[in-house]
Amino acid sequence: MISKNTDLGLLLLRISTGGLMLFHGVSKLIHGISFLVENMGVFGYAVYIGEVLAPIAILLGFRTRIAAVLLAITCVVAVATAHAQDIFSISDHGGYALELLMLYLFGAVALFFTGAGKFALSKNNQWD
Repeated sequence: MISKNTDLGLLLLRISTGGLMLFHGVSKLIHGISFLVENMGVFGYAVYIGEVLAPIAILLGFRTRIAAVLLAITCVVAVATAHAQDIFSISDHGGYALELLMLYLFGAVALFFTGAGKFALSKNNQWD
C-alpha cells in the first residue's frame, strides 16, 4: 500500500503557487508598476504585497493562510481590473484564457484551507 505524504504535497503546492507567482512580483520590482499606479492610484502599490511579500511567506511557510488570502485577493483584483474581458474566453490554444491566473487563485485558496504543512517555517499559529 502506498502511504500518503500530505506534507510533501503541501510543500510542492507552496513552491508552485508562491514560487511561480514571485516571478511576477520580481518583474514588477525590476520594471516598475507605473501602469498600475496610473490606473489605481496608491492602491497599485499593493501589488508588491500580493506578488512579492505573500509569495515569499508562502514559500517559507510563514503565516501561510494570511499570505494565501493576500495572494487570492491579488488574483481577484487582477481578474477584475486587467483581465475582465477574458473571463468567458478561450485562448488561441483551446484552454481557458485565465487558466494560469486561476491556478494561482485556487492554489492560494487551497493553502488557506490546508495551511502550510509540517515543512514550514512556522507551524504553531492558527494562521499557519
